[in-house]
Order: sequence, then structure tokens, then C-alpha cells
Amino acid sequence: MTSALEWVKSSYSGNDGPDCVEVAIAPTAPTVHVRDSKNRDGARLTFTDTTWNQFLAFTAEH
Repeated sequence: MTSALEWVKSSYSGNDGPDCVEVAIAPTAPTVHVRDSKNRDGARLTFTDTTWNQFLAFTAEH
């Protein structure tokens, strides 16, 4: 399923920097996937849409 995901690189990630994050929203389930763009075959995190929205709200406040 994750091979069909359309990954988007964070606007805060540079092309030359070590910290690059990509995010994809699953088209068939309300989940958000996160991976390291420098290691695309490595570990991935998956969040429900509710958890992801809570994370974004928290980071916006801090």
C-alpha cells in the first residue's frame, strides 16, 4: 500500500541538509505517513489523521 503514496517533502527540509522529512496522506485510509527523505527505504511512522492533527496543533503552539 505505501508504494502508492504520493510523498511531499517538508518546506523546512533543504536539499543539502541532514534533516529531511517527507509526508504522505493515504488515499484509502485516514492515515498520515512520515519518512526520512534521505533513507526512503528505512523506517516510517504512521499516524491516524486525528493524531496527526493533534501533533500539528501542539507544534504550532510551541
